[in-house]
Amino acid sequence: MIQKQFIPNTYKNTIEKGSYTWSSPSNIALVKYWGKKEHQIPENPSISFTLDNCKTITTLSFVKKNTDNFSFDIFLDGEKKDDFKPKIETFFKRIENYLPFLKAYHFTIETSNTFPHSSGIASSASGMSALALCLMSIEKALNPDMSEAHFIKKASFLARLGSGSACRSLEGDLVVWGKHKQIDGSSDLFGIKYPFHVHENFKNYNDAILLVDKGEKQVSSTLGHNLMHNHPFAQERFKQAHDNLSNLIKILKTGDLKNFIDLVESEALTLHAMMMTSMPYFILMKPNTLEIINKIWSYRQDTGIPVCFTLDAGANVHVLYPEKHTEKVNQFIKNELVVYCQNGHYICDKIGFGAKQL
Repeated sequence: MIQKQFIPNTYKNTIEKGSYTWSSPSNIALVKYWGKKEHQIPENPSISFTLDNCKTITTLSFVKKNTDNFSFDIFLDGEKKDDFKPKIETFFKRIENYLPFLKAYHFTIETSNTFPHSSGIASSASGMSALALCLMSIEKALNPDMSEAHFIKKASFLARLGSGSACRSLEGDLVVWGKHKQIDGSSDLFGIKYPFHVHENFKNYNDAILLVDKGEKQVSSTLGHNLMHNHPFAQERFKQAHDNLSNLIKILKTGDLKNFIDLVESEALTLHAMMMTSMPYFILMKPNTLEIINKIWSYRQDTGIPVCFTLDAGANVHVLYPEKHTEKVNQFIKNELVVYCQNGHYICDKIGFGAKQL
């Protein structure tokens, strides 16, 4: 699938060497995507909150070379990581049509996360979006007439080819990825800023990430997505995601916290239900995941505070709540939920507004 709009004609400038640094955040989906077609195309649309504190900072240095191959070194927290190379090489091969300068330079990729690497937070979204932005900064220098809108759209398009959810990390505070009939401009090829009115209730949301299990996932996201191909409930799930996104448009407009909670928690549990009913089947939740969910339900019922949970494809729990309830919810987390976190670890985050060039 060659997307002509992203293939440059010629470059006006030449550059011998240089360096760019971007920070890009992680994100947490409210309506999940699970299942993808060829070329990282999602089976259904998704929408996410962009996070603020959980981010990747990447510096991309480059110098002209003569050999006709991909040439790069990658460092995480100052330590050389040759085991990351196959993933980056796959990414470069996917995007070479769109960035024809890739074989003209040797790259040094220096990256670090503001969250611990083993924290169980997926760093592929923040990492791939930061790298895509650094590469686009090179293209912008080669072609200075490029508009800001094209820069962001193409960066999101490239990030998607590295990690699907990475295309939702460039902007904020809400980003839609995947074609949806009610959202003009939505696309399977890149994320776009959510274009509709958002009620004040959802303007200052917090996300406390409870680290139930910091280990490597037993099942890679790629394998998990592929198991949707012959899944008995796949088509119904894709339809449900479209319907939930339609419902969420109304919820975000009216500020309906109760229906927001119902939809977001249902989406999280549906994601895991798809994993449990695929073949082969798998369970990524841990006993402590369920303990936390039940505690949240009891606390919400007892206090009326609109706190809810969502989950990624793992055991960790994202606790979502409006900022004005921060003090009480933090006390609840310390008193009742920390005991279920590995080594008592959790991360306090909030809605953010996307990537920044440093």
